[in-house]
Amino acid sequence: METLESELTCPICLELFEDPLLLPCAHSLCFNCAHRILVSHCSSSKPLESISAFQCPTCRYVITLNHRGLEGLKRNVTLQNIIDRFQKASLSGPNSPTESRRLQPQRPYTATISGTIAGTLGGGGGSGTSGSSARGSPAASTHSHPHANHTNHINHTNANHSPAVVAKMDPRISCQFCEQDPPREAVKTCVTCEVSYCDRCLRATHPNKKPFTSHRLVEPVPDTHIRGLTCLEHENEKVNMYCLVDDQLICALCKLVGRHREHQVSSLTERFDKLKQTLENNLTNLVKRNSELENQMAKLIQICQQVEVNTAMHEAKLVEECDELVEIIRQRKQVIAVKIKESKVMKLRKLAQQIANCRQCLERSSTLITQAEQSLKENDHARFLQTARNVAERVAMATASSQVLIPDVNLNEAFDNFALDFSREKKILEGLDYLTAPNPPSIREELCTASHDTITVHWTSEDEFSVTSYELQYTIYTGQTNFISLYNSADSWMIVPNIKQNHYTVHGLQSGTRYIFFVKAINQAGSRNSEPARLKTNSQPFKLDPKTAHKKLRLSNDCLTMEKDESSLKKSHTPERFSGTGSYGAAGNVFIDSGCHYWEVLLGASTWYAVGVAYKSAPKNEWSGKNSSSWVFSRCNNNFLVRHDGKEMLVEASLQLRRLGVLLDYDNNSLSFHDAMNSQHIHTFEISFLLPVVPTFMIWNKSIMILSGLPVPDFVDGVPSDFQEQQQQQQMGLCRQESPYLTGMKTCH
Repeated sequence: METLESELTCPICLELFEDPLLLPCAHSLCFNCAHRILVSHCSSSKPLESISAFQCPTCRYVITLNHRGLEGLKRNVTLQNIIDRFQKASLSGPNSPTESRRLQPQRPYTATISGTIAGTLGGGGGSGTSGSSARGSPAASTHSHPHANHTNHINHTNANHSPAVVAKMDPRISCQFCEQDPPREAVKTCVTCEVSYCDRCLRATHPNKKPFTSHRLVEPVPDTHIRGLTCLEHENEKVNMYCLVDDQLICALCKLVGRHREHQVSSLTERFDKLKQTLENNLTNLVKRNSELENQMAKLIQICQQVEVNTAMHEAKLVEECDELVEIIRQRKQVIAVKIKESKVMKLRKLAQQIANCRQCLERSSTLITQAEQSLKENDHARFLQTARNVAERVAMATASSQVLIPDVNLNEAFDNFALDFSREKKILEGLDYLTAPNPPSIREELCTASHDTITVHWTSEDEFSVTSYELQYTIYTGQTNFISLYNSADSWMIVPNIKQNHYTVHGLQSGTRYIFFVKAINQAGSRNSEPARLKTNSQPFKLDPKTAHKKLRLSNDCLTMEKDESSLKKSHTPERFSGTGSYGAAGNVFIDSGCHYWEVLLGASTWYAVGVAYKSAPKNEWSGKNSSSWVFSRCNNNFLVRHDGKEMLVEASLQLRRLGVLLDYDNNSLSFHDAMNSQHIHTFEISFLLPVVPTFMIWNKSIMILSGLPVPDFVDGVPSDFQEQQQQQQMGLCRQESPYLTGMKTCH
């Protein structure tokens, strides 16, 4: 009780609030007390009308007034209603307010005041269905107190309340079968009969024989609870389903012959479980957000303390440095001191505003949590659906509301990187000023260059003369879009320190791999990072391996062109060499086990070829794609197909296809083929690579030329996800059936 009264006490006059004002910082103040604060700031040269701000006596937040003065602030009507009801409850006893508080037992008195405040906060003093049920329902009293305490509680209440109030608060459930007046108290309620019975009537109406043995008897419950809610459109019909279209409770007649007969409905249990689960999930998220807000407010308070400490430290350092600079330094010392104090005021004002916002948001969320938890205690499905929908919507809106940004304590919010080093400024006293961290540099991606294993990074900085050195940081890009989280995982980052130029070449990188780069500009006051830049190395360059070429293939001197040559050349047989009738193939001289690689094949006039990748263990005496270790795109005269594990599928491609692009994304398990001249996608294999793969090439007429080590073009850098899904479905069809075209291809040779 004392705690409640202290919450309703003005911090100035120490009396109950009178005409309270609601301040922007969420605290309250009597109107007269606020006026006395303004009067205390008056003077002969500063009249009352000229005062435009004052501090909250509770949190010292600066309250800004408009041209209307105190009349421009909102009245705390809810708080005034609570105080009025508090005073009315205090005066309702036979004694004076002081004697009443001293003589009345604590439990009933507290319950009365708590009910008053709950009514004011929950329904604003109105008579809504939810508030009335919660305050006046006998079931509420039945579940709140054991039966052993009912009599004492009622007897004490009778001494202080009118008979109407006592009847409303009476938790006693009467027998509905008794003929005497008043009826006896019920001892059991029959759920089957929907009637409450006293002990005598129960023995008379429910003998221990059939059919009464199947009736379910429970502890006495109010008639309103056992019967449930009735339909608003059909009298005496209980609601037993939920209309999803109109979002309301309905009965069976509403669905059969009413206006809901064409609507989609669900059972009360299903709707109850769904809405309750949604409310619980949103409530969990809201509680989690409250915890984050509390942590954030603690950080803000810690920053304020650090501002005070660091400010004092740097002011002392400033005095120490300036005392050594004799007469010329004296004027500059005053200028810098003013700058520091202005920065302090600005930062503390900003932090105080954020703290106030956090506190206000936290108070609103806590009130909403209390209401949501109260709704979750309701176990009756229909009543829960009727009363909790509004609360659920408010909780969902609060959960999805705007988020308060957590300040970056690593920056210059708390003067922690403020420095006073006047070693250079002593020579140029007229330009004396405090040193700050340099502005973040900017990576110039258009100037950056790359090879298959190097990347040269270029950047610019606005503070060239104040930067002592640069630091380059980089790591492999994993697809993570949250660069802050990626940057905080310091274990995976490589660091190149003490760079004096505005560019740097990184060696030893993986081929065909994306990297994230940061550049940090550093001086004695601190450092700042650039925005992240995504750069990638080129594909792994390769040539045709002569040791793998079929004996009826001729390779050029640079090993980039292969041509069908029917004359049998004298070549030694090796296990790596393609052999067998029709297996006119050659492989690249590299094995790829990571990264994203792109190469192109100039097809010339060839109309019979196969291009793809294979494991080292793939057989060399049969076509590529005829086994589970190879994947190829092939052309047989006017037909284009993809082949793997002896299964093949026709695909669409232009007969004028002259430049075939191949994109091998080993890390993402995909192999795709493209028409490089027309920038069109042809097909994508989704492959779970188990071993390194090697590029493979086969021709049955004319010649082809290899172009490797190319950067990935923009038009093939990522196939749309829906197209990939379509290709996966085609893959499944490819594995289920053998193409009828396979037999026709065999007869071509």
